[in-house]
Order: sequence, then structure tokens, then C-alpha cells
Amino acid sequence: MKIRTRFAPSPTGFLHIGGARTALFSYLYARRHGGDFILRIEDTDLERSTAESVNAILEGMTWLGLEYDEGPFYQTQRFDRYKEIVRTLLDTGHAYYCYCSKEELDALREAQMARKEKPRYDGRWRPEPGKTLPEPPAGVQPVVRFRNPLDGEVVVEDFVRGRVVFQNSELDDLIIARSDGTPTYNLTVVVDDMDMNITHVIRGDDHLNNTPRQINLYRALGVEPPRFAHLPMIHGSDGAKLSKRHGAVSVMQYRDDGFMPEALLNYLVRLGWSHGDQEIFDRDEMIRLFDIADINHSASSFNPEKLLWLNQHYLKTSSPAHVARYLSWHLGNQGIDPSTGPDIEQVIAALAERSKTLIDMAQQAAIFYREFESYDETAVKKNFDDSTPSLLTALHEGFAALPEWSAEGAHAVLVATAERLELKLGKVAQPLRVALTGTTVSPPIDLTLALIGRERSLARLARAIDFTQAKKSA
Repeated sequence: MKIRTRFAPSPTGFLHIGGARTALFSYLYARRHGGDFILRIEDTDLERSTAESVNAILEGMTWLGLEYDEGPFYQTQRFDRYKEIVRTLLDTGHAYYCYCSKEELDALREAQMARKEKPRYDGRWRPEPGKTLPEPPAGVQPVVRFRNPLDGEVVVEDFVRGRVVFQNSELDDLIIARSDGTPTYNLTVVVDDMDMNITHVIRGDDHLNNTPRQINLYRALGVEPPRFAHLPMIHGSDGAKLSKRHGAVSVMQYRDDGFMPEALLNYLVRLGWSHGDQEIFDRDEMIRLFDIADINHSASSFNPEKLLWLNQHYLKTSSPAHVARYLSWHLGNQGIDPSTGPDIEQVIAALAERSKTLIDMAQQAAIFYREFESYDETAVKKNFDDSTPSLLTALHEGFAALPEWSAEGAHAVLVATAERLELKLGKVAQPLRVALTGTTVSPPIDLTLALIGRERSLARLARAIDFTQAKKSA
């Protein structure tokens, strides 16, 4: 049997953390076993589904690198197939028409709750031997209900939860087609998984209560149900259900906030799954090691600091060429064209150790590609004094005389100038750093000079000389 998993989001919002983790686990399980991973868009909620949400889901999957083998399939393009299955269930006696009005169902529910009973459909239109049904009311479009077994039990051998038993007596006859003929979730998911030969369904445990109903539908259709793995929920660090305040935002928001996709994937795979004490996993390791049996039974907690730590790790250890694929986008958001300055990979190598996010890196990189507007006031007070104009002039002369612009050459000028002026190297480097960047923070000063380049460096030094002379004269 070839393993076939699927990710089936509803396009009523963005791809969020919980959905991305479900997609990742389904992807990894299929890849580990040489199977297929299918993407299906469950868009039958016509009022809430939007094209923008579909695009956001596809964009998120692409950014995360979760390549699917088939799809995306859209349920709205399969309505004829669902109607065919509804007709089959009606013809075989596994479904029936129900003419209850909304008012009748509301009254039934209120009466049951008043008696402290579990609200459920009472089967008043369910055909039974010896039971006489009323005449269908005129002008009422019926729904179609599934004729759930009245006795027996449904056993779910769940990969995560273990053996879970449901009594059929606790399950009512669910609606499988609305009065307008559109199918409902529990029907469409069964038909799709059946037609797509899905062998393993990995999804959140909020779907667990749907599973016995779906298994009964499979059996009514004469089909062996897939195996199920219901993932525990993700909570915030305070133990509450994950929400936007905890970080439950669109996956693409993490891109916008400067995270690497590898960092988010690595973080997601550890939300509920573990392999010993290992924290860092590349994609190949995830595929090789992932096993549903190792998924934790309890809810996991979202920790933004851990995600940030992982992101910093990937910025430091990934090749500059790989990081450049993502940094370029953030530079563009700042109006910076990377072709107007030093090689972006050299800049990344210089900043990798000092950046937590790609936004951090882009902000620090800006100094190598465009001019800064003003000097930081604190940096000026601490590092510019009456001797600064002569110091910067000496450095300007030394740098201008360099036959070849390089970090090594710049370092030699720094050392020679410090010796000649009888200053410690730091007393030379910091005023120079402020002159070149406007701040006291940058990579090593000789590397900073090399990346800024000869023309820009000399022009900024000249600007700083004028600034400090004016300040001295004031």
C-alpha cells in the first residue's frame, strides 16, 4: 500500500501556525514512506471562502517549501461527485430527506436543554420499519441526513490518542446535504479521501468528534477508512488557546517579520514531536526521523523566544547565498537595490553573527548601500571632540593613498595612524565608525570600510570632517 496523506485547509483565513504544523507532519510522513502528499482546498463554505485566502495558503506552502505531489484540488469543482454520492446513500437506505424547519429544530433543542439532555436531532423523519412518516410539507426544501447506526460502537485506533471508542447511540443523524443541495463538510471530506485514496489522515484533535461519523459514512459506502492521527492543540505560553497575541498569525507574517522558512519549519516540527533531545533538524533529517508514533499526547506551548533563537541559528549557519534569497526581499522593502553596493553575500557574512532576524540584517545592511541622514547624538557626544577633525583628516589621507582598497589595507592605515598619533586603536576606530555609519555599531571597522567601498568611505569621512570642524567652531 502506498502511503498517501493530504492537507485540506479551509480558505476562510490565512495559513496559520496550527495549519502549517498539520501540513508539515502530513508532508513528512508521506516523504519518509515514499508516498504522496496531496493539497486539497475545502472551499464549500461559499460565504466565508475567499480567493485571497486561497492565495495566502498557496503562498504559505510555497514559502515553507512544502511541495505537494497532487493538487491543489478544489471541492467547489466536485459538487457533481458529491451529489452522486448523496444519491447513492439515498438509494441504499443510508440517507433520507428531513423536512424539519429551523424553528422546529430550535424548539427541539430548547426542550432538550430544559430537560438537561444533550441537544441532538430526534430522528423524526428517519424511516424505520413500521413507522409512518408524515406527508412532506408543501414548499419546504429538505436537507439530507445520514442514517447513522443506532447501536454498536465505532473504534478509532488513533496513532496519537490510542484506542478511542464512540457509542453509535451518542451520534445523531448528521446533515450531509443542505436544503439548497450543497454538501456539508463531513460528506465532502469522506468522498474526497475515498476518491483520492488517502491512507492516513493527520489533523488537529478538534476533528476527533467528527471521526466516528465519517467512519460510519465510509462503511456505508463500502470503503475501508484511512488511519487517523489527531494532533493535540497548540497553546500559548500562558496555557490558553493559541491566539494572535501569542503569535497565531499568518505564516506569511513570519516572513514579513524576518524569519527564515527553515527556522519556522524546525520550530513547528518540535511543536508536539521530538527525537531525543535534538533541537536542530534540517529537512532531510525531519524526513528521515519523523514518526507519528513519537507525537506527544499533550498540548504543546508556543514559545516566541525559542523561534527567535532558531532563526538566529539559521542566519548564522546557512550559506550566505541561501540567506541572500530572502534578505533581498527585505532590502527591497526598504527601497534598497542590492546591486548598488557591495556583494550581498559578503554583507551577509559580516552581519550573520549579529542578526536575529532578516529585518535586523536588512536594517544593518542599509549603511552599505545608501547614505545615512544624520549622526546619532549619543554617538557624537561620546566619540567626537575637538581633536576629531585632525584624526579624521589623517585617516582620510591614509585611506586615499591606498593603492588597493581592502580590509587588510584599511587595517594597516588604522594601525599606522594610531601609532603616529599615540592613540589606542579603539580611540581611532570608534570615531571612524561614527563617521562612516552615523552610529557606534557595525562589523569590524576594517571590514566595514571594505564593504562601504573607497568612494563612499572617503566621501563620508569628508562629510564627518566638515561636521566636526563646524561643531568645534560653534
